[in-house]
Amino acid sequence: MTTVAFPKESKPGEKRCALLPQNLKTYTALGMDVVIESGMGADIFVSDSMYQDVGVTVLSRSETLSTGDIIVSVNKLDIADIAHCKKDAVLISFLDPFNEAEYLKQLSDSGQTSISVEMIPRSSRCQKMDALSSQASLAGYAMVGIAMHQLHTILPMMMTPSGTIKAAKVFVIGAGVAGLQAIATAKRLGAAVTAFDTRAVVAEQVRSLGGKFLDIDLGQTEQTAQGYATALTPEQMATQQAAQADCIADSDIVITTAQLFGRPPPRLIDQATVAKMKPGSVIVDMAAESGGNVEGSVAGKTVLKDDVYIIGDGNWPGLVAKDASAMYANNIVNLISEFCDKETQTFTLDLTDDILQSCVITHAGNIINPVIRKHLNLDLESNA
Repeated sequence: MTTVAFPKESKPGEKRCALLPQNLKTYTALGMDVVIESGMGADIFVSDSMYQDVGVTVLSRSETLSTGDIIVSVNKLDIADIAHCKKDAVLISFLDPFNEAEYLKQLSDSGQTSISVEMIPRSSRCQKMDALSSQASLAGYAMVGIAMHQLHTILPMMMTPSGTIKAAKVFVIGAGVAGLQAIATAKRLGAAVTAFDTRAVVAEQVRSLGGKFLDIDLGQTEQTAQGYATALTPEQMATQQAAQADCIADSDIVITTAQLFGRPPPRLIDQATVAKMKPGSVIVDMAAESGGNVEGSVAGKTVLKDDVYIIGDGNWPGLVAKDASAMYANNIVNLISEFCDKETQTFTLDLTDDILQSCVITHAGNIINPVIRKHLNLDLESNA
């Protein structure tokens, strides 16, 4: 019988977890045992007893890791934890594989199979297991909330006997999953919303949410097969920065969500543009932890520059950790269900499947993912 193990998150400040009690029914139907580390759900007020009541076994950390045939977490396990895992265990989490070369080397040397959930393809078959999108959607919502909290004015227009308050102006840069949710949330709260994306094809989506799309002629732009924006040329970047500067200066809240998968995020707002904003305005930089879209943003902090708040707190879905946990847990149970043989009730690692070819990073002592191998120049090294 396959055992699925869920250790408590070890990353400081992380409140999410990868399993809620309501998920056990599906795992049981698949013929799997489920164990968790004691305290795994404590940060979202899900006690050990709530898990035990539905049949989950609660263990220590080392016991949880050593018991699991499949080990699921939100963030990657610490290297020290890997020593407690079975050599043939399957580890599932966000891995950030483009930026963790040394970690992947140590992981492959240890022998476990690792699945990076952010590498799951964006396709109709994968929607139910697309953790990157589910967490990005909640991030878009949370960023509006934290910006609203920081702003010294309200978002909707309000007509009162004391006078009329104008609606706040919100500008969202990047209309991917997070950006579209930010647009929808800000609009629901009554703000006047404008958005821009290098992919002109998303303009209609922005308008359907009630936002205004800022048209900037960048010439030829493209997106990847997965729907991600491709990098702009330096000339295109300069055009974008100049064209959006007035809109930024006129906005009360600016939210930047531009990230290029596997590459550093583009610098969209320089300090000179920040200085043109109204005192007390707010910028939320979604990409602060990976390099930042905004000059002056600091990962994990809110800073005040030229009387403008620049928020780079990071882990945006963690701000709504209970719903983020529920969505992530559902993504994971759908992923495992997809590759569980219903007759034998065993998890089958079919490396010929297009989903697993995309998201399995290490296996049998090697880094096998073709995209990551190319990124790390491993094929060139092996041919040298």
